[in-house]
Amino acid sequence: MQRRLYEQDHEDFRATVREYVEREVVPHQERWDAERMVERGAWLAAGRQGVLGLSVPEEYGGGGVTDVRYRSVVIEELARVGAAAVNLGFGLQDDIFLPYLLSLATLEQRERWLPGVAGGELVGAVAMTEPGAGSDLQGIRTTAVRHGEEWILDGTKTFITNGIAADLVIVVARTDPDAGSHGLSLFMVERGMPGFGRGRKLEKIGLVAQDTAELVFEDVRVPAGNLLGKEGGGFAHLMENLPSERLSIALQALYPARTVLGWTLEHTKERTAFGRPLAAFQNTQFRLADMVTELDVVQAYVDDCLRALNAGELTAVDAAKAKLAATELQQRVVDRCLQLFGGYGYMSEHPVSRSFLDARVQTIYGGTSEIMRTIIGRDVTGVRS
Repeated sequence: MQRRLYEQDHEDFRATVREYVEREVVPHQERWDAERMVERGAWLAAGRQGVLGLSVPEEYGGGGVTDVRYRSVVIEELARVGAAAVNLGFGLQDDIFLPYLLSLATLEQRERWLPGVAGGELVGAVAMTEPGAGSDLQGIRTTAVRHGEEWILDGTKTFITNGIAADLVIVVARTDPDAGSHGLSLFMVERGMPGFGRGRKLEKIGLVAQDTAELVFEDVRVPAGNLLGKEGGGFAHLMENLPSERLSIALQALYPARTVLGWTLEHTKERTAFGRPLAAFQNTQFRLADMVTELDVVQAYVDDCLRALNAGELTAVDAAKAKLAATELQQRVVDRCLQLFGGYGYMSEHPVSRSFLDARVQTIYGGTSEIMRTIIGRDVTGVRS
């Protein structure tokens, strides 16, 4: 079945993105893996070529594009070359961090930060997770106490994507210890603020070039003007942006899975066993048939979610379904593909082995598969456990 998602403008944009990826990403991926960091030059080049900040209004230097299919093209092109670390960093910036600014920032805040975000000069991060609070935001212990025209911020965050590179961090902090979910607020913490420090650059089994870090806040004096959105509105603001975040993760699961399947198809045609190509064996054909069918079915649902997001109609439940289906499918596909590669798939220098490791976190971050099932299950039954 022919996929009917993109129009000619999207394909024209794809050529720009592909040129960027081939010139600025592909030659450097091995070095970035070794250094455990995507260099800032990749961000600046993406900004110059209009690959970043697509939804930033033109008056602030962005593309002024609200059609999320353009972001889908970027994700797809980075996935095509196995650039999962870059995909995650850019996805965090454009699909998670930036929507908060666009929906909540004051005019003064927009003028201060949006041009740098669009140009790749400012890298963003969102600091929610803490050592004792992951998917359960009620457990957040980072505090912000009002002191005149400042807030005094204290706490520790962990597993923060873009944590080392970040120039701007949206920090979730508790501003009212007695208000439960209504006691959380969002603050913009800027690089160089006294008391804001980086902890360890965390070593991961996959996505090694993507800088994930611990962040430490010790008596950080945050100007009152750096409050993002409403005081006490942090939980509601976070919930508002979850559909776009989870759909982005779904795309970053589906497209890499398709890439790995493509590598595997070529391998099974070239690799022989007992005098025949692997692709000639019924077991291989059945495995490939199952994978391509599952990918096509889930892709159709995710494409519908993209259209719904464009129309402002994507619900949290539908986004949870997309993330659950796509990330769980990615696990199955890369595992089956590695099996078809045999011993070669287990070698660390082979792209399929890296994809296997990169994929593992997809069912964990952005809300675990168990959380997705809880959201969907409550919607289906109408019962909260």
